[in-house]
Amino acid sequence: MRIFTATLVTETNTFSPIPTGREAFNRRMQQPDVASMALWRETAERDGHVVVESIVAIAQPAGPTGRAVYEELRDELIADLKNALPVDVVLLYLHGAMVAQGYDDCEGDVLERCRRIAGELTVIGAELDLHAHLTPQMLASANAIVLYKEYPHVDIVDRARDLYRICLDAASGRIRPVSATFDCNAIGLWPTTAQPMRSFVDDMSARERDGILSVSLVHGFPYGDVPSAGAKMLAIADGDHGLAKDVAESFGRRFLELRDEALLRVMPLGEALDVVANATEGPIVLADVADNAGGGAPGDSTFVLRALLERGIRNVVTGTYYDPIAVDTCFEAGEGAAIDLRFGGKLGKASGQPIDARVEVRALLEAHQQDYMDDSRPARLGRSAWIHADGIDIVLASVRTQVFAPNAFTGLGIALEDKRAVVVKSSHHFWRKFAPLARRVIHVGAPGALSPDFASIDYRKRDLRYWPRVS
Repeated sequence: MRIFTATLVTETNTFSPIPTGREAFNRRMQQPDVASMALWRETAERDGHVVVESIVAIAQPAGPTGRAVYEELRDELIADLKNALPVDVVLLYLHGAMVAQGYDDCEGDVLERCRRIAGELTVIGAELDLHAHLTPQMLASANAIVLYKEYPHVDIVDRARDLYRICLDAASGRIRPVSATFDCNAIGLWPTTAQPMRSFVDDMSARERDGILSVSLVHGFPYGDVPSAGAKMLAIADGDHGLAKDVAESFGRRFLELRDEALLRVMPLGEALDVVANATEGPIVLADVADNAGGGAPGDSTFVLRALLERGIRNVVTGTYYDPIAVDTCFEAGEGAAIDLRFGGKLGKASGQPIDARVEVRALLEAHQQDYMDDSRPARLGRSAWIHADGIDIVLASVRTQVFAPNAFTGLGIALEDKRAVVVKSSHHFWRKFAPLARRVIHVGAPGALSPDFASIDYRKRDLRYWPRVS
């Protein structure tokens, strides 16, 4: 068989002031091989198939992509598909929550154009992040859509393998995938590392038998103001639409019963700092949920750090703060220098005010990186600096990204085991790597760009009749 693959990924926070342009995709194109495409290539070649690869374009989550940038990337992908014809299978690694100027459903647009070019006999499949907006256009254009099951997303390669199996079996005529959905009409974040979501995910996987090819919970992306935002169940059956519908509805109604208990809970900042101040052992890991660059936040907010300084809480490490200007200043000063530095609080109201402090520059790295949450690749932090101020260790980075792993800190020489607290700018992708070393993990409800008050998000396009705004 002849298989065409491509990647076009970004998660759009439509409320973010940070534009997503060509340079945002260029920066991420310097990353190592995309895990899903590598899996598809290696498996297909092992199975004796021909693989034609197109673009790999990934941008850090931020605001809407510029129209010209999106159309350039999309048209390059479509042109590559035209040149590759005829193909038996199209496998696309997408996000599912990409929005561009003039396009609320970029993935639906890409899939529809692929269908138009490849024809009705070609099997088209897409792997999506579970924080996706599942739309009618996507479902109408693809034979199979498979989403990550895990949050944190540690199963990306496993889901790529599922999609490959379904699409290759469909192309060979062994199965006929048909999909059905159930709209849960809910907005939120639901980690799968604890009950009741842990059992829910395990049961989804266990149900993939007896004619059911795939079961996915589309968590949705709360910070994308599009009509289709929200949680949905998706089931794919082998030729039996009624069965797919029954399974999607059964799991969907079960999710409605657990959605409140499973929702990500945050502790107010003051209470969280009380816990840290009164702790006799550490480290306590505090997640600065609202400044998660992985959800389109600036990654430079100072609310938590300012509160730590004002309360005199010391022996804390925090990061990473996106501030290339401050990093450059530290490099000019050199390791061991004591300087007056202004850092953080630069990108908008959600960033808070800058911090002005006398700091010691303790370490510098030209090409700092951290482990990714599923160990599939390193995640770049770029030129980075470890600074120390008033008993607090702070990591500044020149790449805007969330914290996934302890070596975001330890890679610069910062020990964590003796700290009172470790503050990570992340919503939940830090969990796998940090939970084993933490005495306690607290998701903190500090101010910032990603409000955990899901009932009060200022939607303009999305219908406001959703849980938890209405019961």
